[in-house]
Amino acid sequence: MRTVTFEERIRAEIHNFSGLLGLYADDLRGNVIALNADEPFESASCIKVFILAELYRRIAEGSVAPDQLLSCGEEHFVVGSGILRCLESGVTLRVKDFATLMIVVSDNIATNLLIDFLGIDAINTTCRALGFPNTVLHNRIDFARFDKLGTTTPREYGEFFGKIARNELWSAEACEDMRGMFKDQKYNTLLTKGLPQYFLDAENTGDEELFFVSSKSGSMDACRNDGGIVSTPYGNYVVAIFTKDFKDSLYYQDHESFRFGSRVSRLLFDQYLTLEGRFR
Repeated sequence: MRTVTFEERIRAEIHNFSGLLGLYADDLRGNVIALNADEPFESASCIKVFILAELYRRIAEGSVAPDQLLSCGEEHFVVGSGILRCLESGVTLRVKDFATLMIVVSDNIATNLLIDFLGIDAINTTCRALGFPNTVLHNRIDFARFDKLGTTTPREYGEFFGKIARNELWSAEACEDMRGMFKDQKYNTLLTKGLPQYFLDAENTGDEELFFVSSKSGSMDACRNDGGIVSTPYGNYVVAIFTKDFKDSLYYQDHESFRFGSRVSRLLFDQYLTLEGRFR
């Protein structure tokens, strides 16, 4: 009797999705699930993890101190996600605080400040050095001038989080620091919408925190993406789910990218738990 592969189950689950879904998942034990994993996607705010990587490279080499003070000005202002646009210009914070805002609430002003501080060329050089030739930061965030922010692939995005999960990016301390930011990230609907919410809400259930997600998402008219590390009692796995070419560009919680992407996330979650820490 013919068996149904796990990849076939995923393809069947997303059959009615109007766009293209890219997937890369690694159980960190040698088993990878990939679907359109090398297809280039608009990164949207997912590119911010590579800005963070360049910042922590500078911190690791000692050329930047995490407590170094920076001030944001009118030249960094842009609409969109974040909190700094609600404050007066000239806010001064530690460089690490701006990085936290960039990741946790996806602050676009903090992102522009860090892009200017670090330099686009340096960020892209670090992406190539890390083995991510298809990951590129094209521009600062400026919706009036540019319709393109960054490009990456599900595989390279997943492999980035694999380095973080294995403590292989600069230092174990740097990886722990970055994982903490990703765990606090507020926009993870695509990965968590279909997961058992009881497991993700230890604060309100009073149960021990056994499951959590450390991720960074990104959305623009052309894409809905998310990726990161899912932590369970059996260990951690890495997942990146990217979508594009869908018919509906509006932003809302029940967008088909979130519906179909979250189904894939749940399939991976159930498979990993059923096999007690493996995808195969």
